[in-house]
Amino acid sequence: MAQIALSPRSAAALKARHAHVFHRPLGKRLMAPLAIVATLAYLVFCFFFFDISGVIRNAQWDRAGTYVADWYSWEATPRFRFKDGKVELEWIRSLLGANPHPDWIKSTGPDSFVTTFGSRDNSVEINPSRVVAVVDGQRYDIAVTAEGAQLPADAPANMSLKGGRVTVDYGFAGLAEIRNTQVYVRHRFFGWANFFFDPSSHFFGMDASQLWQAATSSERINPDMPNWRLMGLEFLYNAEWQHLDVYDKLLQTIVMAFVGTLFAALVAFPLSFLAARNISPNPTGNWLMKRFFDFLRSVDMLIWALFFVRGFGPGPIPGIAAIFFTDTGTLGKTSTESLENIDDRQREGVRSVGASALAVQRYGVVPQVAPVFISQVLYFWESNTRSATIIGAVGAGGIGLKLIEAMRTNQDWENVAYMVFLILIVVFIFDNISNAIRSRLIGPAGH
Repeated sequence: MAQIALSPRSAAALKARHAHVFHRPLGKRLMAPLAIVATLAYLVFCFFFFDISGVIRNAQWDRAGTYVADWYSWEATPRFRFKDGKVELEWIRSLLGANPHPDWIKSTGPDSFVTTFGSRDNSVEINPSRVVAVVDGQRYDIAVTAEGAQLPADAPANMSLKGGRVTVDYGFAGLAEIRNTQVYVRHRFFGWANFFFDPSSHFFGMDASQLWQAATSSERINPDMPNWRLMGLEFLYNAEWQHLDVYDKLLQTIVMAFVGTLFAALVAFPLSFLAARNISPNPTGNWLMKRFFDFLRSVDMLIWALFFVRGFGPGPIPGIAAIFFTDTGTLGKTSTESLENIDDRQREGVRSVGASALAVQRYGVVPQVAPVFISQVLYFWESNTRSATIIGAVGAGGIGLKLIEAMRTNQDWENVAYMVFLILIVVFIFDNISNAIRSRLIGPAGH
């Protein structure tokens, strides 16, 4: 690119004409650096005020990792108990059916077992007299006494002792905890166990081809219905995943968000005409209506939900009321601001032809603010789908209540992941629907 050379006289004249650009005051020149320094100082203050280093140092990262793994995998937890010189296999929470016989547990004698973690090179051999942990093909004898298990002298890094318990960690595959009374095994697998059918189902353990054959077979398992219908019912009434109840609660959440937002829009829009100074020239009425909107929106939706749950009991009605109250205040404020910034010439043009006061508002004001108001309503509807999940957790019904119940058990994190995944799908769908409606009403972005 060619450069244009200016004479000293021309440069001086240019600087004189645009002194506000070339000779900015010191305060304005330092504003950006000072803002950056102030932001960094605030972040440093927050770091020490909230003791971020202590939080990171004391965090239980291993537990957090277990919780994350529970979102996309499941565990089988057998116990090998030492009783009267024998080893007895017990299941705490069997996800493998009433009589599980997994291929990763083998009986090697009358009272001995071996459980593998991927291969025989990573396994634990359990006998009444001793326990042998095999790590990467190396064997380590673990003595078990009345005081507890003893850590071998040559124990590898993945073997530890705490409180008389020796833990052998095989990574994602699981771990074995050797105690003086038992060997507790946690074996982990990818996926969600029994997602389609629980162990009590007629279709439990079938692969895809077997399920297809069962669904299309003319020989009925239940004489009262075809197999495909029975398959659908047993999927919905899965005792472990409770699909029907989850879908019902998800539908409640959607209805809560829709009804609460709809009622708020129907109430906030006409009330905003009373709050707008240029529409309703009554200073006292304007002030009172604006303060009413401030009161409704200043109380958080979660607080409104707690209030209504105490008054009406758990269920979707408190959730709808909480969304209605909060969004009435927020939509009322935004609509009032839109009304106070309209182009008054359109209203004057309608008034000049002798239209009534109602017609003036209908044809001179509403067309200017309606697209913006509808766009805001659609955004709040989409946002309230997420908010309804949160307020549901405090008793306002919906999938939020189901979500918090699964989290409280501290064992059903895969159910939590399932419900979060459904919520993400619903939010994604509603986001696309609201964007499509907005595009039809106010045109695509940039047009």
